[in-house]
Amino acid sequence: MDELPMMDTDIGFQFADKESMALGTELLVIGNDMLGPGIYKYSLLTNSWSQGLPMNEPRWLLWSASFKNIAIFAGGVDRNGKIIDAVESYNSETGTWKTLPRISSNDSNPLTCGEEYDLDTQKWTEIPNMPPGGGGPGMAPPRLAVASNELYAADCAAMELKMYSKKNKEWVAIGRLPEIAHSRDGWGIAFRGCGNRVVIICGPRDTQNRYIEIYSWVPSEGPPQWMRIGWKSSNNFVYNCAIMGC
Repeated sequence: MDELPMMDTDIGFQFADKESMALGTELLVIGNDMLGPGIYKYSLLTNSWSQGLPMNEPRWLLWSASFKNIAIFAGGVDRNGKIIDAVESYNSETGTWKTLPRISSNDSNPLTCGEEYDLDTQKWTEIPNMPPGGGGPGMAPPRLAVASNELYAADCAAMELKMYSKKNKEWVAIGRLPEIAHSRDGWGIAFRGCGNRVVIICGPRDTQNRYIEIYSWVPSEGPPQWMRIGWKSSNNFVYNCAIMGC
């Protein structure tokens, strides 16, 4: 595993919660610095960091998804801590932001539905009863990932891998997660899709097992059978993750 150059940020950004998104040869990291929400951009071509162009409505703690060279960021919190329903897309080829129609709900109550955005019609459609369940007191919420155009959820509380049936509009448990996913009550893991592969990245389990492990499963090859494809000695907690080149 190679290490990237250090980011030149203020102390506020270093300790703030952050989201990351990989697009093409760029990696975006969105967080909150001393002056408010900020964006930093890593270029694989130059192996360097630079300050990214701010959003039209700067915010952090967002939901995000990507398609080819387009990333969509929805919701979030502004510098005053207000939850907002703004949606913007980022084009990695032009390096620009575009304001999209707002999502339907922006309150802080437990989620009871999902929303789907159509890039062609530029409209949101509500999907009832979509949250996958799981979580609980002290437990991490279920993680979501897309592989081969299918939506998966890692429910660390139940140690189950679930797939969303678009036909029946319901979640179906299809197998178990690797045992390491339960360490630290599901916190400190990353769950991502990479092309036709589902990937789980887990940080140190305890003081005796100080390493980061990477597991993967290819859905087209049958029921979940997790294979460890990499590991690295590390004391670091897995706070954030992005996968580039899928």
